[in-house]
Amino acid sequence: MTNQDFRSAVNAAIDAPAANPALAQALLSGASTRPCFVVGRNEQAFDLIGRVRLDGVLDDFAEPGSTWHDLATVSTAQLPADAIVINCSTSISPVAVEQRLQAAGIASIVSIHDLIRAAEGAIDQPGFVQDQRQDWEKFEAEWADIFASLEDEASRRTLLDLVRYRLTANVQFMRDYAVRVKDQYFEPFLDLRAEVFVDAGGFDGDTTEEFCRRCPDYRKVHLFEPSQHNMRAAKARLAAYRDIVFHTEGLSDQVGSVTFDAEAGSASSVTSGAGEEVQMTTLDLAVTEPVSLIKMDLEGWELTALAGCERRIREDRPKLAIAVYHRASDFRTVWRYARSIHPDYKVYLRHYTQGWSETVMFFV
Repeated sequence: MTNQDFRSAVNAAIDAPAANPALAQALLSGASTRPCFVVGRNEQAFDLIGRVRLDGVLDDFAEPGSTWHDLATVSTAQLPADAIVINCSTSISPVAVEQRLQAAGIASIVSIHDLIRAAEGAIDQPGFVQDQRQDWEKFEAEWADIFASLEDEASRRTLLDLVRYRLTANVQFMRDYAVRVKDQYFEPFLDLRAEVFVDAGGFDGDTTEEFCRRCPDYRKVHLFEPSQHNMRAAKARLAAYRDIVFHTEGLSDQVGSVTFDAEAGSASSVTSGAGEEVQMTTLDLAVTEPVSLIKMDLEGWELTALAGCERRIREDRPKLAIAVYHRASDFRTVWRYARSIHPDYKVYLRHYTQGWSETVMFFV
């Protein structure tokens, strides 16, 4: 596929028709009298309240009798045989949600993409779609440059599918993907051996534990995690492993302090709202020995942290595994920054869910 073919395929996706337009229109117009439920507790589902008649929220893990925004929660087993289900899952497993519903005998499934297409502007696009459309409109040519730079066909196909999904929330573009987050930083092309590993955004030590298990000949790990709570969990989890240096700091482009929301689990991040004050440093200051592998998933802080790694990247030429999914612009800015230091980096792209989250760009 040429650059122009890539651009044409992406632009064609924006106008792709809905899979179930008649049912979507019946829901929007109020013509349907069948019981209707929504799956997904997110902004897309919330936006439908008052716009579509909803009888409840489908959630197999909810406490019996619980509600969400005054909508009763029900399990799949409780769905009426003639139920319509609106699939608002977009982040992790929209394909699996659809498949589970079909396996349970639910034939009438409407995606959020179907409803948005049928609503003709009356329902807002999800935030990730709005973000992607704005970025694509301004930087389409640079996206094509990224496509051309990718090292293998799997990377090129991944970029094509992801951009089309992120522009539309159309689940048809994600049908070939699986949720495989444990594989996230361990692709064969990395050829991991005797690494000095930097885990930036170490959370509770889950990635470092997987790294130590998969790469037992590692030389050292530097784990950075600014939250005291998360760091205590990481130290307990990794107590049996050797040669791990725990840095209770976040990585940034300068030394200082920021407010950090540590209550969001693996999505803990720098915030402008309430949170704990944490210390930040740069990798160039914190680690003076050569490093060979840097992983980052910092909830949108990656480019700032990379700026504080410039010397280590320039001198050591480590392999990089950088999350790029938090904003559409992350794909471009991370790609541009890494290649500005080492233009000969080989670039790979892999995706680890069926939704918009968990995309990693590798530089080898």
